[in-house]
Amino acid sequence: MSYLLRVILPDRPGSLGAVATAIGHAGADIVSVDIVDKDGEYVVDDVVIDIGPGQMPDEVMSAAHQLPGVSVESIRPFDGALSTHRELQLLEAMSVDPTGAGQLMVDEIPRIFRSGWALLVRQDGEVIVRGDSAPEATHVTPWRQLLRAKIIDSTSDPVPMEWTVLDTSLMGAPAGEEYSFVCGRPGGPDFRPSELSRLAHLVGISRSIWLRHMEDTKTTPKP
Repeated sequence: MSYLLRVILPDRPGSLGAVATAIGHAGADIVSVDIVDKDGEYVVDDVVIDIGPGQMPDEVMSAAHQLPGVSVESIRPFDGALSTHRELQLLEAMSVDPTGAGQLMVDEIPRIFRSGWALLVRQDGEVIVRGDSAPEATHVTPWRQLLRAKIIDSTSDPVPMEWTVLDTSLMGAPAGEEYSFVCGRPGGPDFRPSELSRLAHLVGISRSIWLRHMEDTKTTPKP
């Protein structure tokens, strides 16, 4: 079975190798590694591992935790491999069919950010498009249009209760003045500023494709 391990480790040569060795000694195989964030002192990596029958993910966590300066932020089941090319593939697909940009976004955002769901909501709270695992409500309240990309705090920002179940971490980015993309990660870990920047950039580019299609066709596209 595959798991996604988010590890924080010192930003120095040999740190990742030590983690890989510890994971191997715990009976797991590393499938892929993706750098999520780094600040010159520490690196945050998402590591996909395969655990054989009879092995427990807690054993892998314990093995990594025992290394000096290393901590495991989360471990959760994972059903695919990491791909650093998903954003480019998504933009290419939207260029081919700009009218379906909104649905493509909510389908692919969870895969890009290893989250649970995504949706596109209008400023009045109407859910325009949603991914397969997103909350099913077609209209949400309370809701306030995002003015900038932000990590959403469910304790202070106006968000519907159904978005916060299972201790869901939230981030969102405005798609123009009327719409916002919202991404949820049930059970965490919390979204990091680097992930928020990637989402804002991705939404900004997709919005440009959408607007260009509007100018070319002089019609209102589907979100």
